[in-house]
Amino acid sequence: MSSLSVTAAGAAADAISRHVPELVGDAFASRLFEQDATLWGHDAESEAGKRLSWVGLPRSSRPLVGEIAALRDTLTGRGLDHVVLCGMGGSSLAPEVICATAGKELFVLDSSEPDYVRSAIEDRLDRTIVVVSSKSGSTVETDSQRRAYEQAFRDAGIDPAERIVVVTDPGSPLDREAREAGYHVVNADPNVGGRYSALTAFGLVPSGLAGVDIEALLDDAESVADVLASDDEGNPGLRLGAALAGTEPLRDKVVLLDEGSGIVGFPDWAEQLIAESTGKLGTGLLPVVVSDDSAPEVAARLSDVTVARLVPVEDETRPQTDESGSEVRIAGSLGAQLLLWEVATAVAGRLLGINPFDQPDVESAKQAARDLLGQGAGSQSAPAATDGAVEIRDLGGDWLRGATTVDGAVTALLEQLDGTKGYVAIMAYLDRLEDADLAECRRSIAERTGRPTTFGWGPRFLHSTGQFHKGGPAVGVYVQVTTEPGEDLDVPGRDFTFGQFIAAQAAGDAAVLADHGRPVLRLHLTDHDAGLAQVRSALGPAGGGA
Repeated sequence: MSSLSVTAAGAAADAISRHVPELVGDAFASRLFEQDATLWGHDAESEAGKRLSWVGLPRSSRPLVGEIAALRDTLTGRGLDHVVLCGMGGSSLAPEVICATAGKELFVLDSSEPDYVRSAIEDRLDRTIVVVSSKSGSTVETDSQRRAYEQAFRDAGIDPAERIVVVTDPGSPLDREAREAGYHVVNADPNVGGRYSALTAFGLVPSGLAGVDIEALLDDAESVADVLASDDEGNPGLRLGAALAGTEPLRDKVVLLDEGSGIVGFPDWAEQLIAESTGKLGTGLLPVVVSDDSAPEVAARLSDVTVARLVPVEDETRPQTDESGSEVRIAGSLGAQLLLWEVATAVAGRLLGINPFDQPDVESAKQAARDLLGQGAGSQSAPAATDGAVEIRDLGGDWLRGATTVDGAVTALLEQLDGTKGYVAIMAYLDRLEDADLAECRRSIAERTGRPTTFGWGPRFLHSTGQFHKGGPAVGVYVQVTTEPGEDLDVPGRDFTFGQFIAAQAAGDAAVLADHGRPVLRLHLTDHDAGLAQVRSALGPAGGGA
């Protein structure tokens, strides 16, 4: 029997006291589990009406258990034991957490960076199972990754149909194409949105093939479903949603901190769920993932921040905070927490007055990237200046003020930051394995500015915080790091390469941000190693290599 605990202090506790009785009076929880599409207003009703099946997944996904087990037996019987997942956003983040928590290996290929793609394909190809996951069946990143693996298998004398498993909605372009090619296809519930799909085939197929006990995961979620569906003031889903989205004035930065919950990487999954669901119509919640309690966003008690701590199940300590702070502690096992946070996000949408099931600005960035590819692509805007191995490009307004060095450009960008409401987003279109230490700059910039700072790997974050960047409040400043690939890689059957594609994704994202009036600094590395050293220095503790 699983359990959930949500306790709060400061502004978060006040928000629970203020909003939960109203939510209970409106029978929000029971109506949610009855799939009442009217809960978020008339404008959201059409979309919500086809996105609510996730509330019943702990039971409705049961037939997948046997199917996945049989498929795994077949594949492992062929000596295949290296599972690669090609998917973006909600199609990849949940299985990444599920497998890491269970101690099972799963390689997630959610990038267009050519060196990263190539290294994935070259790793144990003879033992590789590829899961291709796309709800729409038309995700360009996933299609490109699939094409690359198909070509690699054929070049090695391997029939791709023996190695590729496809997860998609019934009737999608990928569904039809994969069946014609003889691939094993598992259809997901079409009435579940991507970021709510952890307990659908999108989360369960790659996890089960990697060796996770997915029946136990579903048991875990099912054990708390009745509690989360109850119209009761102790309902942890209502409490968490109110704590996050019901503060007055709204604390729209949610600092996610894991304090030994035992769930590996959970804040990254929650980040995508919250940011893409709520960041629209000029409002929303910006998740800020930090590594430990010493992060500046935790210590500073900022007036626009709520700290959400994931704690061990046995930890029932109530949060302690002064009157100016806002904090919530969440305990629960993985399956229970997946359902909890989905309910809480639905609650947050209600309190914020937005539709938590659409993502209008994600599509705008995708379209901008497609347009650039159609123009012969990946074209970069002209650099404002070149400093060593870095080209400096400014977008989103006349704010660079003549800066000709990387240090000067970073300083000029940070001068645009609102000191009481703003945030900094660092967006790295690089190899997230080889260049992983760049993420340490997140903390440096947070310390330097005194403001919440996020770090995202492109194009991964485009399906996550990318929605909030464009649809949320216009208080962010953005640093984009791009590079020339060590060696480009063709996308088989397409007239563009992976290098051109990721360049178009970066340029498209920057263009949409600029169109929304957001200041964007692009630092393009003409020499990867030398340029990255310059960027690390400029984004360091005090800039300029100090």
